[in-house]
Amino acid sequence: MDANTRNKIFGNKIIRRTLLVACLFAVFTSSINYALALYPTTILRRDLVIDLGDGLTTDAQLTLPAIGSGPYPGVLLVPGGGTTDMDEHYSAESSETGEPGGTFLQIAEYLSQRGFAVLRYSKRGVGANGTLQNQTVYFDMTVDDLKRDAEKALDVLLAQPEVEAGRITVIGHSESSIIVPRVALDRPEVKSIVIMGAAARSLYDIRYYKSVDLRVTLAEDVLDKNGDGLLSVQEVLDELLTQNMALLTASDLLEKRDGVVAWRQQWDTDGDGYMSIEGEFKPFLVRLIDYMATATYPGSKLVQSHAKWVNTVDMIGNVTASILILQGEGDFSTPFEEALLLEQKLTLIGHPDHTLISYPGLGHFFYPTDGWSLSVGPMQDYVLHDIEAWLKDPTRRVSVQESDLSAVRGEIGELSATNSNLASESASQADALTELRGSVSDLRSELSSSQSVAYFAAIVGVLATILALALGKK
Repeated sequence: MDANTRNKIFGNKIIRRTLLVACLFAVFTSSINYALALYPTTILRRDLVIDLGDGLTTDAQLTLPAIGSGPYPGVLLVPGGGTTDMDEHYSAESSETGEPGGTFLQIAEYLSQRGFAVLRYSKRGVGANGTLQNQTVYFDMTVDDLKRDAEKALDVLLAQPEVEAGRITVIGHSESSIIVPRVALDRPEVKSIVIMGAAARSLYDIRYYKSVDLRVTLAEDVLDKNGDGLLSVQEVLDELLTQNMALLTASDLLEKRDGVVAWRQQWDTDGDGYMSIEGEFKPFLVRLIDYMATATYPGSKLVQSHAKWVNTVDMIGNVTASILILQGEGDFSTPFEEALLLEQKLTLIGHPDHTLISYPGLGHFFYPTDGWSLSVGPMQDYVLHDIEAWLKDPTRRVSVQESDLSAVRGEIGELSATNSNLASESASQADALTELRGSVSDLRSELSSSQSVAYFAAIVGVLATILALALGKK
């Protein structure tokens, strides 16, 4: 290339800028590749399929530390309520950050990077990103099915060669916080459980609180500006169009008819243009929650199957595994009071290893909330750290081992007492046998005497007969 040609090419501003951008892009991409080379993967992934029985399967994934071959402490993540996949996926549209993510994916990767083998699986009938794959399976399931699924997944976790069978933890969130304690109760392989957004009472009680009590409180404290117990259309528009309220939206209450925004029919039954909070709003909410508890509709089988289980607060005292309860104090799906009830019960019965950690300002997904919004987003790092720290806490493990040792000592004591009782019973039986042998000897002696008398009497009888015969001949 001659000098004139070079000048023509590189003298053009557009060409110079294009070449500059290309050079910068090449440097940037090479830097990224270099960074990736410097920071290799810290997690290994193994895709699995879990056989749930009756020809039904579900997808699962095991995550492992990239270094070593184990055995590692095992963790099982049990999916919560709704159409929940193995990641507990949330979409970009529902996320406060505008980015998609997954609560369980976050937990699994965090723990596997720090030395745990973690298995997570999708709820039956649910596919990737929370899509409903099989409506028949999903709407036909019961809470007993979900417990059996968790136990099937536990078997798969225990079958992995990298998993240390003596250190198994099961984690549940929301609805699965009801399932996990029952799995631990029936499966002694489970040494510890973590329940997040935990439920202590029945599903009906929690739904009544969320669907009736909280909505009435929202209407009275936030929407009813003049405090007269009546809501106008304008009061609703002023608040619900400007705030993100997960419990109640303007479209829940209002509709447009003939170009005019008005109440939906069920909220203004007397047609006066206002909704009475106590007279119209609350009664309809109560009827709705009662309908969910008794009627037949898609998903009713699962909802109503919960009623057959005792409240978790009434059975958790029977769980011998270590228990960690994590609760956001701004959680309205399973309110903070639920965790307090569980903590009180465990304290009352003297459970040897239980911990409650609560987080002011965090909601159901352990993301910051204002109290009225669901606030979905990445779990805060300090919550993840608390899980890791609790699982690894050497002092807690020592106390648990001491508790186990104390229990073993108690069992040994009981066995010793039983053995002592058996020895005492054996001695008594030996004495009785000796007495029996003496009685037999006495009987034999008496029998021998009786036989001698009988023999003598027989001889006398014979002699008497002979003598009588002799006298008769004479």
